[in-house]
Amino acid sequence: MKQLHDLETFTNILIEKGYNGYFHTESSYAGKLKDSISAFLEASEKGQDAPLVANKLYLNTYLQWNGEDSPKIECNMWVKFENGYFDLQETEIVIKKTDSYGKVVKQSKLSNLKAGSFPTVKEAIAQVSEKPKEQRSARKRGFRM
Repeated sequence: MKQLHDLETFTNILIEKGYNGYFHTESSYAGKLKDSISAFLEASEKGQDAPLVANKLYLNTYLQWNGEDSPKIECNMWVKFENGYFDLQETEIVIKKTDSYGKVVKQSKLSNLKAGSFPTVKEAIAQVSEKPKEQRSARKRGFRM
C-alpha cells in the first residue's frame, strides 16, 4: 500500500533521519529542505519552472563537505511527487563519494524505500565510506641476542 506524505510530513521524516543541511531542488532553489521545495513548488505553480522529470522532484545535498579541495559525499534523490504528495516508495537515492578532483570513488544506489527503511545520514555515509584498515601492531624492537 502506498503511503503518501504532504510537504510537512515528508520534510519531518528526512530531518529525523539527519538530512538537515542545505538542498537544491531541481538543481536550483537553494536552502533548507522545506524552504527549497516550497520555493520550487511556488515557482512551478506560477509557471516559471517545471520538474526535469514528470512527477519526480530532484533533490541534491552534500552529506559530507570539508571544503572544495577535499573528498565529499553527495546525495541525489528523485522523489515521486503527485498532486501535492510525496511517495517515498518510489524514491530513488544515489549516494556518491568523490575525490578532491570530482572523480567518483564509490557510489551506491537505493530504491523501493519506505519511511522506516529510508537510510539515516550516517548509514548513507557508511555505504560509500571505506572501512578503516586494521593496523598491525608494531613489532617490539628490543635487544636480541
